[in-house]
Amino acid sequence: MNVAARSDGTVGKALDLLELVSDAPTPLRFSDIQAKSPHPKATLHRLLQTLVSQGMLSYDLENHTYTLGLRLVQLAHRAWAQSSLAPHARPFLDALARKTGETVHLAQMVSGQVLYIDKRNARDPVEMFSQAGKVGPGYCTGIGKAILAFQSDAECELAISQQSFHRFTDNTLADEESLRGDLELIRKTGVAFDREEHEPGIICIAAPILAKSGNVLGALSVTTTTTRHSLDDLVDLKPALISTAREIAEAAEAWRFPAQTS
Repeated sequence: MNVAARSDGTVGKALDLLELVSDAPTPLRFSDIQAKSPHPKATLHRLLQTLVSQGMLSYDLENHTYTLGLRLVQLAHRAWAQSSLAPHARPFLDALARKTGETVHLAQMVSGQVLYIDKRNARDPVEMFSQAGKVGPGYCTGIGKAILAFQSDAECELAISQQSFHRFTDNTLADEESLRGDLELIRKTGVAFDREEHEPGIICIAAPILAKSGNVLGALSVTTTTTRHSLDDLVDLKPALISTAREIAEAAEAWRFPAQTS
């Protein structure tokens, strides 16, 4: 990715560089980073030195390349454990995956996009876009629409304004009006579907994970292929899906707001 110049100060510049390095499929040399960075050579060199000295990046002296540092990995692991649904959802994801035999996803929403935070593969795994740590579109994934539909009005409006509405398949909801119509249906039924909207041949049923207050904590989905199942088949999974979403919500709230004992 090309890092655009922004006015977030030194911290923003450093975070942009971390993202640039993390997006690269292989370790980057200074020249590789410089080609994608808007910063002057001296500024870039200073930022990289600081990130290396702080353990956020690692520098290979032999190959002269940069990769993510151990300290950043440690922080990411702590963030995952402290603020993510994933640790609390793990046993429930395992149970749902065993019961359905299909792929199970857990996700939250960041800036209108879906962040996949955990995944269980089907008994017979299928190659698909979603992986833990990946970010996907909110408007054309079942799990994204399940979150959008149950956000507050203000959150939903902001998230809709952040959608690209790129058409991935013939079934993609490629405009705001189509998305709003589907969200209204999702609110009535309690579940969302991906009808081959993001990837051809991939379908899913998804449900929001709701706190007692009604706030959306995330969403859960069961995903399969059109060669294995139909959308009607997925409807049969609705009770198990909603039950699992409730169990995850209860486990997450018990961790966030433990019962007080006198």
